[in-house]
Amino acid sequence: MTVTPDHDHRPWRGVLVATALPLNDDLSVDHDRYAEHCAWLVENGCDGVVPNGSLGEYQVLTPQERARVVETAVSAIGGQRVMPGVAAYGSAEARRWAEQAAEAGCGAVMLLPPNAYRADERSVLAHYAEVARAGLPVVAYNNPIDTKVDLVPELLAELYAAGSIQGVKEFSGDVRRAYRIAELAPDLDLLVGADDVLLELALAGAKGWVAGYPNALPRASVELYRAAVAGDLDTAGKLYRQLHPLLRWDSQVEFVQAIKLSMDIVGRHGGPVRPPRVPLLPAQEAAVRSATERAVAAGLV
Repeated sequence: MTVTPDHDHRPWRGVLVATALPLNDDLSVDHDRYAEHCAWLVENGCDGVVPNGSLGEYQVLTPQERARVVETAVSAIGGQRVMPGVAAYGSAEARRWAEQAAEAGCGAVMLLPPNAYRADERSVLAHYAEVARAGLPVVAYNNPIDTKVDLVPELLAELYAAGSIQGVKEFSGDVRRAYRIAELAPDLDLLVGADDVLLELALAGAKGWVAGYPNALPRASVELYRAAVAGDLDTAGKLYRQLHPLLRWDSQVEFVQAIKLSMDIVGRHGGPVRPPRVPLLPAQEAAVRSATERAVAAGLV
């Protein structure tokens, strides 16, 4: 059974890679290399990219850099395959980023709740309504670990009923929520938000995966996702066990550094990160290196 994403109407379905951003030694953005990376991911079976997510270090980009990253991705693979993160402290700024994405030709945007403070339910509803006015479909991003705002199933259902969101990237790690979301808002698309719950959420009906580790291992990751959503547990279970020592880094504080290191090891350009992120500790680097080398030895690259 092959699951073909519906790019025309739901471009967030399938495997969308939250892209790492290649930096030069002076920490400037290497836009040419980023364009090549986006194209390489699609060539290796991924369905699209999510620029300016936290893996793309959007918080430490200038507005000019952030806009150009989106334009670079669109020029590389076409706008319908690009779903930028449009998170910002203010709703007006987030809406402006959504408008920029629309002008660039993107098919959808991904939006965190207000994250400058612990927002209440009314401000969450208003925030998503404001950004939805930009005209592009909005996929919510629930990351209560980092934002301190939890988009619980009841709130997601309210956002969907209001027409403010079409999907949710679920990063809470609580796979039980998938079933509650399906009860309360059956047409709201659930997307896997954390790599290390991929199999559990795929079996629970996820329609897509906003993914980290395909930056380094796209083909094996796509094979895992396709097998999981098709219910091929023999294939998916084996791949999941092989990849899980890497996938779990997606839920660690150092996920950007870990994924970039894995990219370097498999012959891609991961490269440095911008402050305040710092390089991995030696023990962390050794763990990522060992797990990545095992994946290479297993033919997963």
